Amino acid sequence: MRRLGPGPSYVQLMWRLRELLFSFFANAIALALVVIVLDKVEVDSLGDLINAALLFGVLNTLLKPVLKTLTLPLAVITLRLIWFVVAMVMLKLTAAIVNGFEIHGLRALFWATLIVWVVNLVLDLAPGPWQGTRRDHRALKKPA
Repeated sequence: MRRLGPGPSYVQLMWRLRELLFSFFANAIALALVVIVLDKVEVDSLGDLINAALLFGVLNTLLKPVLKTLTLPLAVITLRLIWFVVAMVMLKLTAAIVNGFEIHGLRALFWATLIVWVVNLVLDLAPGPWQGTRRDHRALKKPA
C-alpha cells in the first residue's frame, strides 16, 4: 500500500476512522441503556444523547489515556481500580458539558459507569464487523 507521506497509510487512517465510528455507536448504545435503566440519569432528547455519546467518545480517546498515564502509579497500588474512577470522571465530565444529559448522585454515576463498561465488554466479545476495532483490542488485530 502506498503511503501518504511520513504519517500513517490510508489503510491505517481508515482503520482508525472505523474504530472511532464503532466506538461512537457503542457509546450511544451504552448511554441509552444507562438512561433506560437508571432513573437518576436523564437525557432531554435524542440529540442530547447523540451529543453525549460523541463527547464521551472524544474524552475517552483524547483525555482518558492522559489520565491513565498520570494515575499509573496509583493503578499499580490499587490493582487498576483507579482506572474505574477515571472512567467515572469521563462520564461525569460528559454530563457536566452536555446540557440535557444529567447524572444525579455518586451512586448513579457508579452504576452508570459499570453499565457502560459491561455494554462495551459485551460488544467487544459479540461477533460482528466491530470485532477487533475497539481500542482495547488494538494489539490483537491491526491492519496490514
